[in-house]
Amino acid sequence: MRAMRIILVSFLLCYYFIYITHASTKCLEDQQSLLHQLKNNLTFNPEYSTKLILWNQSTACCNWRGVTCDIEGHVIGLDLSDEDIHGGFNDSSSLFSLQHLQKLNLADNYFNSSIPSGFNKLEKLTYLNLSYASFVGQIPVEISQLKRLVTLDLSSLSYLTGQGLKLENPNLQNLVRNFTSIRQLYLDGVIITAKGHEWSNALLPLRGLEELTMSNCNLTGPLDSSLSRLKNLSIIILDGNNFSSPVPETFSNFRNLTTLSLAACRLTDTFPHKIFQIGTLSFIDLTLNKNLHSSFPEFPLSVSIHTFRAGNTIFSGAIPHTISNMRNLSELDLSNSTLNGPLPNSLSILTELRYIDLSFNSFTGPMPSFCKAKSLIHLDLSHNQLSGTIPSSSHSEKLHHLVSIDLSYNFIIGSIPSSLFTLALLQKIQLSCNRFSKFDEFINVSSSVINTLDLSRNNLAGSVPTSIFLLRSLSVLDLSSNRLNGSLHLDKLLELRNLTALNLSYNNISINVSDANVDHTFFPKFTRLELATCNLKTFPNFLMNQSMLFHLDLSANQIHGVVPNWIWTLSLEQLNISHNFLTELEGPLENLASSYLYVVDLHNNQLQGPIPFFSKHAAYLDYSRNKFSSTIPQDIGNYLSSTYFLSLSQNNLQGSIPDSLCDALQLLVLDISYNNISGTISPCLMTMTNTLEALNLRKNNLTGLIPDMFPTSCGISTLNFHGNLLHGPIPKSLFHCSLIKVLDIGSNQIFGGFPCFLKNIPTLSVLVLRNNILHGSIECSHSLENKPWKMIQIVDIAFNNFNGKLPEKYFTSWERMKREENDNVSDFVHTGDSLLSYYQDSATVSNKGRQMELVKILTIFTTIDFSSNHFEGPIPDVLMDFKAIHVLNFSNNALSGEIPSTIGNLKQLESLDLSNNSLVGEIPVQLASMSFLSYLNLSFNHLVGMIPTGTQLQSFEASSFEGNDGLYGPPLTVRLDGKRHDLHPQPACGRLTCSIDWNFISVELGFVFGFGIVICPIMFWKQWRVNYLKLVDKILCWIFSRMYLEYVTDRGQTYTVLRL
Repeated sequence: MRAMRIILVSFLLCYYFIYITHASTKCLEDQQSLLHQLKNNLTFNPEYSTKLILWNQSTACCNWRGVTCDIEGHVIGLDLSDEDIHGGFNDSSSLFSLQHLQKLNLADNYFNSSIPSGFNKLEKLTYLNLSYASFVGQIPVEISQLKRLVTLDLSSLSYLTGQGLKLENPNLQNLVRNFTSIRQLYLDGVIITAKGHEWSNALLPLRGLEELTMSNCNLTGPLDSSLSRLKNLSIIILDGNNFSSPVPETFSNFRNLTTLSLAACRLTDTFPHKIFQIGTLSFIDLTLNKNLHSSFPEFPLSVSIHTFRAGNTIFSGAIPHTISNMRNLSELDLSNSTLNGPLPNSLSILTELRYIDLSFNSFTGPMPSFCKAKSLIHLDLSHNQLSGTIPSSSHSEKLHHLVSIDLSYNFIIGSIPSSLFTLALLQKIQLSCNRFSKFDEFINVSSSVINTLDLSRNNLAGSVPTSIFLLRSLSVLDLSSNRLNGSLHLDKLLELRNLTALNLSYNNISINVSDANVDHTFFPKFTRLELATCNLKTFPNFLMNQSMLFHLDLSANQIHGVVPNWIWTLSLEQLNISHNFLTELEGPLENLASSYLYVVDLHNNQLQGPIPFFSKHAAYLDYSRNKFSSTIPQDIGNYLSSTYFLSLSQNNLQGSIPDSLCDALQLLVLDISYNNISGTISPCLMTMTNTLEALNLRKNNLTGLIPDMFPTSCGISTLNFHGNLLHGPIPKSLFHCSLIKVLDIGSNQIFGGFPCFLKNIPTLSVLVLRNNILHGSIECSHSLENKPWKMIQIVDIAFNNFNGKLPEKYFTSWERMKREENDNVSDFVHTGDSLLSYYQDSATVSNKGRQMELVKILTIFTTIDFSSNHFEGPIPDVLMDFKAIHVLNFSNNALSGEIPSTIGNLKQLESLDLSNNSLVGEIPVQLASMSFLSYLNLSFNHLVGMIPTGTQLQSFEASSFEGNDGLYGPPLTVRLDGKRHDLHPQPACGRLTCSIDWNFISVELGFVFGFGIVICPIMFWKQWRVNYLKLVDKILCWIFSRMYLEYVTDRGQTYTVLRL
């Protein structure tokens, strides 16, 4: 009986199988005809087709790939996705006659047309997928008539081409109003343009909606809390919209939520902690929300998250130890946030981790072990403050699937473990900018696939590790900025045949380029080669065959002589041969003009002759600090159509500035300083300041006026005309340059009053007006008194004719001077943010009694020099709040009153010069507590009392205090009676040498007496002497037009020098 039952069941199953098979192959003739017609009307690429190409009339259509039929032979499913179909189809297409269709998939094609309106004929459709099929234009309203739809996918990338798929008329509400059965709605990339409450309310009737993706739909906020009424939502993807709002707390009510993706939505405020508590949540992406704050809560045991992305947010605080409760975590991206504290050891027990990126935070302490994460592929802990050593070799040996590790920019010490190099799948090792001091050699790496090894900026010492040359797959090797030494023969590179980028710069390596017996064709084909400071004596010959080389750096070597002509025939885009001893560019130079070079750095050599041709692609040209001696070519602007940076400074160039420079419309930096350029400044250079960021013409022989033609759109950051023969007033149109940081027009013949209009420029950091003929009060109108000079750090108006009192309000807004030293970050003042426009500013100031040029201006260096003017009155008390000031010079004025006792507040002061004034009272005791003070000059005032003793004041020379009749105490010498010795005592007379021959004196007494009436007032009355010398100087300057006055300060004394 049992056997009969088995036989019967088997018979029925076989019959059912035969019936189903027969039914599945049955295809109605009209259905087959419609499909054949559809194929003939579609244009597709046979090479990429896997379905249409196989449709054959000799077989039943139900057996065709991509076709599904019901029992009766009606086509109910059609999948033509990824068939490389080109061109569209219209409403008359046979597709719309397949009225039994329930599922239609046309995704991933190239229709490049609007969606036909005939879809309303397919009333039985429950699944419609038109995603990424290059449809454009308005979505037809007829799609809204498909009432049975469960899944609708209209996702598109057409918005990237400017011809997006739009949902405007009908709008979102009209499209979905009939979708009572919809469960999945995918509209990514469809341009909807609706505010938060509009699109949220449109979706509320879709009570059964489970999956919603509307990324990059041009939606705006706020994120409406009403969305939480859609209780069945399990997937929410809204990336790339502009919500500019917080995430509603009510989102934590989605009890079925598995995926929440809100990347790049400009979210604000604090992300709700309760959302982390949703038990079903497995995927969360909050990246690229730079105003989204949050911290990590304590995670419960029930957390199901496997992917957590919160990079580029303001997540702060520490990672809690309870992160170990996220047992399923496979991807963790918290990069570019503000997280800190140590990395919890509990990370080491997360066994499912595959991807970790914690870069660009402030994590401290040792690196945890990830040895239990045996599936780990990517590990990035770079740009933190991690310390200690890399966990032991047993840690890294277990990471069998690791492909990339980046620990750069930390404080990790110790050895680089050899076990890293034995990992079978590891391709990238980036350990730069740490404190590694040892490299563990390795042997068995024959199967290594490492292609990138970056160990730059560490403390590695000794010779180049020989085991590195066993890494046969290596394509990028960077060992720069270590303490490696010894010699390296170039034929070692033959062992690394796949090498494309090599950087050995800034070590103490000596590279042996004796390659005469080496076949140059066997050298690796480099794209980047950087051998700065490698003690090269000549250009390596193998470079002639480097046809793929686009970046070459041979700077700071000892290469002498000629730059070979073949270097211009390479495919170079960037060339740096600066800081060598090169004297000549081998001709002919036509190849230079036609090369693809866009960065050429030849500075600090001994190159002579005319300026070479410019590459038409040149963007960065630095020919400074050479001996080029020609004039600047008049047509130079024709070669600079793409140039951002041009420096010709510190050469022997002559002639005038060509007007064609004004045709170089891309210029950001123009530096022609320290040459013998003459003539006037072309007005068009001033109009260029709407794009020009730095203009440096200092130390030339330019004459005439500074053109008053700065445009209203002036955006210049640095303007330096120091040390020329310019005259006239300061141009008032400088008022338009609201972004200027450095203005230096010192040592010219500029006249007029103080430029009060500069008070309207809040970015001004450096102002140098010294050694001109400016006059009058520096007090500005009431409307300008409170203008904030928040960034000013150097003010030098010495050697002018300014007078009057120093106005208290003038200094109150100089905020940078008031900052504590610890509040300032040491950096250089520079122009431009990009590599091509980078430029470090310079200025000439007086410091410690000497003139000095600041080649690079530190942002923490602050100085005020008002010396050699006619200021009077007391020293303003507000100056004693300048806690960050380093140099203060009010010498050679007529200041009166006492030295403020609060001068002790100036803790950072290094140089103080108050000499040649009329200051009274005693030296404040507080001055003795200024530990950084290394230069002091209080001479020639009316100070009295004893110099404070037991302090560093006694370490200064007596000349720092001379000329104060009431001052005594060391370092001044005193008599036993308390009276001070003359600093220059006369020798005592002998018995014979002091006798006087009155007969001889009587002959000349009349002449001496008459001569003395004129000369004595000049010799002994300072004011007469000064006025007399000024008169003589003016007469000489008037007679000899090339003469000019230059004031210098040496050893605390000021001198006037008449120069040609």
